Amino acid sequence: MKIGIQCRSFSLTSAIAGHVRKRLDFLLGRGLRRIRRVDVMLSDLNGPRGGVDKRCQIRVSLDGLRAVIIEDVQSDLYTAIDRAAGRASRTVLRRIALDNNGRRAQAQRWLDEQRKREEQATLGAF
Repeated sequence: MKIGIQCRSFSLTSAIAGHVRKRLDFLLGRGLRRIRRVDVMLSDLNGPRGGVDKRCQIRVSLDGLRAVIIEDVQSDLYTAIDRAAGRASRTVLRRIALDNNGRRAQAQRWLDEQRKREEQATLGAF
């Protein structure tokens, strides 16, 4: 899993980058082979004025599925990272599970159609 981290309106420190990588590896690194890339955009919306303005946007690119984009805004950057990473993890797992269920249902319909064709072919042969 490739992780890209960008910052706007402040510089990226090794502590912030380490925290982002640690959280994403823990939450998204559960052997999910369908995750191609994770892009994280960190920004301070109000600049030095303070307030609830630290934003963390996470974009998870998945094989064969639409990308998951999660955003969280908090007064503390680390809290925004933790919350966004948790929501991204839950959303990715849910989207993959729904896709797997859809594929399983599609495969079952195909098998049912094949069985009907075989039955019709054997009944027509007699």
